[in-house]
Parts: sequence; structure tokens; C-alpha cells
Amino acid sequence: MAALIADSAGATRIRHEAFAEIVQAVRDAGDAVLEVYGSGFDVESKADGSPVTEADRRSEEILVAALEGVTPEVPIVAEESAGDLLGRPAPQMFWLVDPLDGTKEFISRNGEFTINVALIEDGSPILGLVLAPALQRLFMAAPGMTPLVEDESGRREIAARSIPPEGATVVSSRSHGDAEALERFLQGRKIAASTAAGSSLKFCVVAAGQADIYPRLGRTMEWDTAAGDAVLRAAGGRVEDLEGRVLRYGKPGFDNPHFVAFGRS
Repeated sequence: MAALIADSAGATRIRHEAFAEIVQAVRDAGDAVLEVYGSGFDVESKADGSPVTEADRRSEEILVAALEGVTPEVPIVAEESAGDLLGRPAPQMFWLVDPLDGTKEFISRNGEFTINVALIEDGSPILGLVLAPALQRLFMAAPGMTPLVEDESGRREIAARSIPPEGATVVSSRSHGDAEALERFLQGRKIAASTAAGSSLKFCVVAAGQADIYPRLGRTMEWDTAAGDAVLRAAGGRVEDLEGRVLRYGKPGFDNPHFVAFGRS
């Protein structure tokens, strides 16, 4: 039985059983990451100078194997094995996988790293799973489903908020970013508070109504953002480039422009 189906309006849906399998795979990947996290792991450098650990590789193996089993017809673009795909046109539908987002947070052991899985259709993220294994927090969104967060308190719905009268709360990167560029971007806006977070959790903070704006004025790749973007869109928010265009996926090289994530208008 196919995992992905079209509803009466032609929109893609994922069967409950298939979604549950993918959620379990994300949790299994989280367990593998935490096993490495609790050990004396080595840190290597990739060709672009970014760090990578055994946790990245073990997580990606688990996720890719599970996605191939559930949706063998859907191509997978995963961070650690994406090299051969960077110069090719993106398919109409594909998975984007970041097996360990926030490796610097992982190395510094602050807990703010995530595992990201997103399904892209026609350039838009339609399904997203963001697991912060050290925080025991899972954000999820899928077609036809209200976005949810699951943590030690249970499972509950989330929704982005409109900016309060007292002003916006801004969330920025804990390990990346240009403070001067951020200050210039925020000039003229009424800002009530600022906070910082690691990895794709910044999208989820906005999606959960705990912040209003997340500007990213630096380099990111599509696998860094797609899952959190899917959760935020499902929660009523949006992600735009600096020209006000909705962020698209499947771009040449899978590079993102600078962008801003917003809560509800």
C-alpha cells in the first residue's frame, strides 16, 4: 500500500501508519545521536570546514534506510551524502534530511541540536519533523494534521501568534550570525525582547508562539531549514527571503538566500 496518497482535491497526504514509521525512525536516530553524545566522540572537519561527528553518520544511516523503506519511490537528499546531487535538477517531490543540525551545539553539549526530516513537493515543505533528542522535544507537521509538539508534558497543538502590542520577540542564532546586520535589519521595528537558540529550534520557537521573528542573515542549506519551515507554515507562520518572496526548495546547489521567519500576520 502506497504511503503517499492524493486526497479528493489532489493534495498529497501521508498515511497514518507511514507517518508513524517515520516518527519512530526519527526517534531511533535521536537515540543513536544521544549514544554518541554521551561518549568521548571525535570531531572531524568536512571540505567546507564545518564539523561532523559519528553521530551525523549514524543518524543519517537510520533515517535514509527508513525513508527508503516507507517511500521507495521518493528520492532522498541528505546532508552527509548530498554531494552527487548538488549539480542536478531537483525532483518534483523529495525528502530533505539533516541528521544532526547544530553540530556546534552538539559539540558544546548545550542540548540545542536537532534531527530534521522534511518532505518537499513542488518547492514547498509539506511535512516536517524536528526532534531535539537531548531536550526530549519533538515538533511535527504533516498534510491534514494540526502541528504538534510532544515532550515530557505530553502532546499538544501549537500555533504561531500575532505580534503583541508591546512589540516582537526576536530569536536569533546562538552560534552563527552577524550582530551588526541583525541590528540594521531590526531598525524601525518595535522589539520587546530578544532570545537565542540553536539549530532549527528557532523556527519551532516561532511556530509555538514563543517568538515572532527569526532573521537569518547568513548562509544556510535547505536541509537546515525545511523541517522547521514546514512546522512553522503549518502553525500559521511564513518564511521569506529579504525581497518578501516565500522561501522555495530544490534550488540549484540547495543553498538558501538570507531569510526571515515570521509568526502569524
